[in-house]
Amino acid sequence: MAVGALISQALHALDVGVGDHLDDAAVTLAGRCASPTTQRDVVTILLDSLTAATTVAWERGWQPSDVHRLAGRRLGVAEQAFAVDVMSHELSRYAPATVDRRWWAQLRELGGTVWWEGSSTLLDAHRDKGTDWFTLMSRALTVLHLVARLPVLELLTPVPGTVVAAPSPAGGGDDRPVVDERILSKVRMLLAKAESTTFEAEAETFTAGAQALMARHSIDAALLAATAAAGRLGPSAPEGRRIGIDNPYDGPKAMLLNAVASANRCRMVWSRELGFGTVVGFESDLEGVEVLFTSLLVQATRTLTSAGSRTDRHGGSRTRAFRQSFLTAYASRIGERLRAVTAAEEVAASETARSSGRELVPLLEARAEEVDDAVSTWFPELQTHSVGAVRDAEGWHSGRAAADRAELGAGPTITP
Repeated sequence: MAVGALISQALHALDVGVGDHLDDAAVTLAGRCASPTTQRDVVTILLDSLTAATTVAWERGWQPSDVHRLAGRRLGVAEQAFAVDVMSHELSRYAPATVDRRWWAQLRELGGTVWWEGSSTLLDAHRDKGTDWFTLMSRALTVLHLVARLPVLELLTPVPGTVVAAPSPAGGGDDRPVVDERILSKVRMLLAKAESTTFEAEAETFTAGAQALMARHSIDAALLAATAAAGRLGPSAPEGRRIGIDNPYDGPKAMLLNAVASANRCRMVWSRELGFGTVVGFESDLEGVEVLFTSLLVQATRTLTSAGSRTDRHGGSRTRAFRQSFLTAYASRIGERLRAVTAAEEVAASETARSSGRELVPLLEARAEEVDDAVSTWFPELQTHSVGAVRDAEGWHSGRAAADRAELGAGPTITP
């Protein structure tokens, strides 16, 4: 049987869940690698298949972090690392300037790099590191199946090889406002303190301070963008970022991400079956949303874990209902608090802007409309669904109380 037919057999076996047929194909391919002549045929065709499938995945809207996130949900650790190597190999074929900078950032975060010699292939390099041919064939076929069967997503960025650097304006520099890393560093510092403190008042101060800082940064970025547009330097536009939302309790976690996104002038679309939410907004807001969401989730989870299990009056477990209700209430109340902080910053900034002859509210409303238009373009068939009912009163009240105190997991217990 030809190599291509064996690969197709393996993919079909994974489609229908017949592991024996996958093993049969992997054994046959591994056997052919015993001869240098047939080995080269197997390695070349399989690597070409992996590369081509990854290229198609980019065209379907997937980015490196998206593929790795899904691999983390469906594959083992070794296969996840192999998938990163495959993506590194595929992206190495392009001139660096023709790949979106965010893709390189994602790859760096995943530890992706072409660590093998240029005279070797990815598969040969793994074999040289000690992986036997059967294991290597099974691993490569499993990753190929994951990548080849990816559904179509929204194309949030240009695909690799198509990015064209925008001409710099007169005097040099980029043509749009960018995220201020100094601000993000301060936000991370405040949230780290909120996570670590055992004092409720401190946690409240740190969390609110981080949101206020993000809100001010967003307003400053909006004013800067308007100035750039007036100077014909090319206005910025809304972007999209996919953020993981994992089980258990993915519904309330999606509510929390939506609450953080809304408070920071973004919109969130949840793709439940794929385990992520797509946050749409301006670049100056997206990074802060992800940082704040991650911190709040860590802190809330710690509080929830410390609460222990719950039983009903008959001795049956109601832990899941308690935790589901807690996180739902927590997300709801946190959203109210974050929006209040943002509104206060907008009022203060509006007065300052008005004193200099500018109106902030129309500017922010225009940016909100741009975000809405982007969501409509990327998600033309968007539907609204309920994430589930609250079934535990104690969990609901405890979640509201935790959010009000901004304790977010600092305390040792949750009292009824």
